[in-house]
Formats: sequence, C-alpha cells, structure tokens
Amino acid sequence: MKIFKQSILFLIVLFTLNVSAQQKKYVMVIHGGAGTILKKNMTPEKEAAYIAVLTQALQTGYAQIKAGKSSLDAVEATIQVLENDPHFNAGKGAVFTHEGKNELDAAMMDGKTLMAGAVAGVTTIKNPISAARAVMEKSEHVMLVGAGADLFAKEAGLEIVDPKYFWTKERWDGLQQAIKEDSTKAVLDHGSKKSELLGIKNHDYKFGTVGCVALDKAGNLAAGTSTGGMTNKKYGRVGDAPIIGAGTYCNNETAGISCTGWGEFYIRNVVAKTISDLMEYKGLSVVKASKIALDKVGKMGGDGGLIALDRKGNITMPFNTEGMYRGAITADGRIEVSIYK
Repeated sequence: MKIFKQSILFLIVLFTLNVSAQQKKYVMVIHGGAGTILKKNMTPEKEAAYIAVLTQALQTGYAQIKAGKSSLDAVEATIQVLENDPHFNAGKGAVFTHEGKNELDAAMMDGKTLMAGAVAGVTTIKNPISAARAVMEKSEHVMLVGAGADLFAKEAGLEIVDPKYFWTKERWDGLQQAIKEDSTKAVLDHGSKKSELLGIKNHDYKFGTVGCVALDKAGNLAAGTSTGGMTNKKYGRVGDAPIIGAGTYCNNETAGISCTGWGEFYIRNVVAKTISDLMEYKGLSVVKASKIALDKVGKMGGDGGLIALDRKGNITMPFNTEGMYRGAITADGRIEVSIYK
C-alpha cells in the first residue's frame, strides 16, 4: 500500500511538472529598448504607461496567434502597437537627427523561408515594420533606403503620413539638449559609454528601439525590429536594427532574435546571426548562445540587450544595462512584463 501511495504521489508530481513546463511554452517575446532605466527616475504614472502598452502589444500579437494567423502577422501587429505609442523610439516616438528630421529603420524576417525585408532612413511611412514586410513579400530585394523606400511603401499601398506626424515634444527637447551639449558629436541611447570619434557619443538621451519574436501554431518563427535610431545622428547613420544578421535574424531551425543597443557593436559582432550559428553548429541553447553573443558586445565596450525565442518555445531576454522594457506571453495567454534589472 505504501509503495502504491508513493507511486501515485510520484505520478502527481510528474504530471504537475509536465503541466508547468507546458504552461511555460512561450509564443511571443517583445522589447522596447534597453538603457539606463532606473526606478528612481520613473514616475508611477510613466511606469504604468509603459507596462500598459507593453501588455497591449502582447495581447494584440497573441490574438493573431490564437486566431491561427502567421507569426509574421503577429510580429507586424505587435510592433505596430509600439510604433504608434510615443513612449518608444520607433514610429511616433522616434528621435530626431541633427537636421531635425525623424529617420526610421525597420526589419522583418521569416523563420520558415529565411526571406527578409528592411527599410532604413524613411521619413513618411507611419509603420516602418509594415514597409519591411512589404519589401520582403512584394519586392526582389532585402533592404531599401531613404526616398526610394518611402516611394516603394506608397506604391505598395501602405499608410503615408506627413513627417510632422512623428514630432513629439520630448524627443525635440532631447535633440536641443544634445545639440547644446555638443553640436559635433552624435548621441546614442544606451548606457553611458563615450567616444572621441566623430559622430558617436552616448548620453543615453533616449531608449526605445522595439522588437518582437513570435511562434505560431504551425511552428513557424518570425522576428521584427523597428527604431528611430540615435538622437542627433548625422551623415545618414544606420544602426543594427534593419541589418539582417546584426540586429534582426530568424530561422525555424534555431531561433528568432531582435536586438536593442549600441548598434555599431551589434553590427561588428553580427550578434543576431551569431546566436543562431551557435545554436545550429554548436548545439547550444538559446539562453547560452545569447549570453555568449551579448558578452562579446560588452567586452568590446558596447551595451544593450536582446530578445530571442526558439522553436520549442524557450525565451531569453538578456541585457547589460540598468534596464530593458520587455515582456513575453505563454501559449496559454499568461503575460509577463518587466522593466528594471
């Protein structure tokens, strides 16, 4: 009888562990940028606003997945929510260049086909993530830039807006402060690293690049990233977000990855593709591979974070800054949102 009871108890524990594991299968992970994000500098109202929009974004994407839509649909819908909210440095909340413009970048990749699309330096597309998807699905190319990308988006039927749409007082004030402090140095948004090189100086005036990775019911992954770049940037600078393999990458055989941070370091380390390669060729988990790739960024002097989701529903959200706006949702709809370290 005692052995029977022990066996029953063991089966109950095993069942509970299995249920727990199943509940922890994630179908979506998002980020809203990494940087010097400290609770002492955050008002309760602003913190609540960030949590609310991150939650809304997750709910929006999850609704697509639950309805049987593709991971591409989920990523696009999710990032649109973040692009339309001025709290993030993407779409409506994009930062200003030295010339007082908003130049937007975005990328999307399909883990099933390895098709990808990206736009950089666009100024009139309301939702750059949709333009990235259009490049992927409606053109023979991977990346379009500047006026040509704006024209393509218009011809593809996307929503075009007056550049004034992107203007927000907070971002404009950030530009004025950056110009006031040093009119010959650009300002990057992540951490407090500084450089004497022309065009790179990091005052952490903004943070908020957004990204999403989703896993649909068919087992397909998709990843996307959208950003306004860096405050006071010059010379047509483009960061890692729209560069496939650097800030964005996705492969069903490994994982979907979206990065946020000091773009130059992510480009040099080809961070997103490195994670996928470590998984594919060394058999590492998404957690270990992501840690190795981000550690390389840190050792070179860069900072930021990333999100990754593998085909089995495992996620990781590492960062080496004080905080990263981030969240995830499980297959059964449980939402997790975090801001600080």
